[in-house]
Amino acid sequence: MGVVVATRSGRVRGRVDDGVAVFLGIPYAAAPFGEHRFTAPAPVTAWTGVRDALAYGPTAPKAPFPPPMDRLLADPSIPGDECLNLNVWAPAGAAGRPVMVWIHGGSLRNGSSSLPAYDGRNFARDGVVLVSINYRLGIEGFGVFPDAPANLGLRDQIAALTWVRDNIAAFGGDPGNVTVFGESAGSISIGALLTSPHAQGLFHRAVLQSGAPAAQPPEAAGRSTRLIAKRLKIPATAEAFARVDRARLLAAQVSITRGGPPIGNGNGFTLTVDGDVLPRDPMVALHGGAAADIPVLLGYNAEEYRLWFVPTGLVDRINRLTLRLALAKFRVRARTARAYRAARPEATPGELLGAIATDRLLRRPLNLLADARPGDTWLYEFAWPSPVERLGACHALEIGFVFDTLGTPDGLPLSGPNPPQELADAMHRAWIAFATTGDPGWSPWNPSRPVMRFDAPTSLLVHAPNDDELRSWS
Repeated sequence: MGVVVATRSGRVRGRVDDGVAVFLGIPYAAAPFGEHRFTAPAPVTAWTGVRDALAYGPTAPKAPFPPPMDRLLADPSIPGDECLNLNVWAPAGAAGRPVMVWIHGGSLRNGSSSLPAYDGRNFARDGVVLVSINYRLGIEGFGVFPDAPANLGLRDQIAALTWVRDNIAAFGGDPGNVTVFGESAGSISIGALLTSPHAQGLFHRAVLQSGAPAAQPPEAAGRSTRLIAKRLKIPATAEAFARVDRARLLAAQVSITRGGPPIGNGNGFTLTVDGDVLPRDPMVALHGGAAADIPVLLGYNAEEYRLWFVPTGLVDRINRLTLRLALAKFRVRARTARAYRAARPEATPGELLGAIATDRLLRRPLNLLADARPGDTWLYEFAWPSPVERLGACHALEIGFVFDTLGTPDGLPLSGPNPPQELADAMHRAWIAFATTGDPGWSPWNPSRPVMRFDAPTSLLVHAPNDDELRSWS
């Protein structure tokens, strides 16, 4: 059955399936090409009549994940210029419902809102208006130029949240009760949004899944931009990049950023401390009390590293010598290495390095952030081990549980054919409770350091798992 909703830019036609109204591919900003290439997001030109919102909109320009990640992580590509679009799932006929806005991950150079695992109908089934967004990626979204605004992809996210504030009531959502949630690069983005003056008042709660807030000064953040410019033999300016064919630019980007896992030191894209949309390093700002009035749910997966270390064979190629060299390179203290060895006597050198990398980049900074925040904060750990290819509780595995979309084609390569539905029920219920009431259902962070460990068949409230290892870093 069709349904029409009026937005500030014009009317859109969606469909109603089993009590859920679905609207796909609604533009929230102008197409970021032509005169709008490498500029801040521009308003959408209003349309007359009714615009169909029945299929996912174009995705931002990106290359597929390289092997072997391409068989584990789906990344559909939909051609077209209007890639600044979003999707809405809402209970049919609803009004004043809590709103959740999903920001996808993908190392700031992959991903989109059109994955089946991100389908929001089960959130809508349970009373939430779910919005998912696309934003510019790679050099188009996170290039650093002297003649263009920085953090264009982050500015896109802010434009999408502004659209939600201005339009979501027409879809049955409450613009005064908006929760942003995201994973990996989406989580890192949310850390920045919490501290950006441009995003103030656009959301009221935040969930950070497997991504610690971070940003770099322009000189460091611009390294990939300069390398791509060198490869293309052009000046490292937005004006010069805007004259390059999109396919040629993407090919140059791939050649520069290829190789090395996202948790390593390879070339890639980061957020930039630009003095405008991001005045300070977001982690520093949050430690200093920024966003103290916004309840935050933070979490990580117990074996994040396995997504990159296991399918590539890296976990088996690391021996004792390469482990020692890596620990020296990253200035990991001897007592920290001893603590990890003591807790994992059967672990291989590759598994030890992966555990240390997971904690260095995710678990430890998120615990320290919880310690520093004066506002309400909750922590979780996702610990269910996938039986697929020794992936364990790897990066991105929790997403299908949060969305309650287990069994989708893009989720099966990570979780296998029989993931525990009771775990999805528990996580999905906790995320909805947090968005609805500001309380996911367990004790907020306090001196006893409570962490909800999501596992199957039983999830338990524990107290800072592996706390001895965390203390060894100090």
